[in-house]
Amino acid sequence: MDVLVLIDKLDDLVHNAKAVPLTDQVRIDREEIYEILDQMRATIPEEIKQARWIVKERQEMLAEAKRECDRLIGEAREQAMREASQTEIVRLAEKQAQDIVEEARRQARETRLEMEDWADGILSTLETNLDRFLVAVRRGRERLHERSQETVVAGIGPLDRESGDDDTYV
Repeated sequence: MDVLVLIDKLDDLVHNAKAVPLTDQVRIDREEIYEILDQMRATIPEEIKQARWIVKERQEMLAEAKRECDRLIGEAREQAMREASQTEIVRLAEKQAQDIVEEARRQARETRLEMEDWADGILSTLETNLDRFLVAVRRGRERLHERSQETVVAGIGPLDRESGDDDTYV
């Protein structure tokens, strides 16, 4: 499940919590919160794995482009050596080898840049999602803090935990 969906669920749970009569407090089902938090813990590492996989794929593609470039350079050198017996042929071979090397370098550079752009886009999306997650968490904590401050200002103290009441009030 997407982390942003889970954040929205958590936000809705807090936002739509039932009010405790005659107080500014609300009642939230602890199990629902724990379930959503467990889902978040399971989802975030998967997104991080995906980002790592993308970086690994990019590195492998860059390595493949370098191998192809090296292969093309090797082929160009071999071809130039075979034709070295005749001056004109040598000159043409060197020009062709240079063209092949330049083309290979251009292709390698282009492939590398495309892969970096692709990986950057994926990582940017992940960064945006994580930023939104952090903003939602901070907003939730601020709401809880504001409600707690309102309770203190109103002169209502915390619930008596020794009474055995297992319900959680926020």
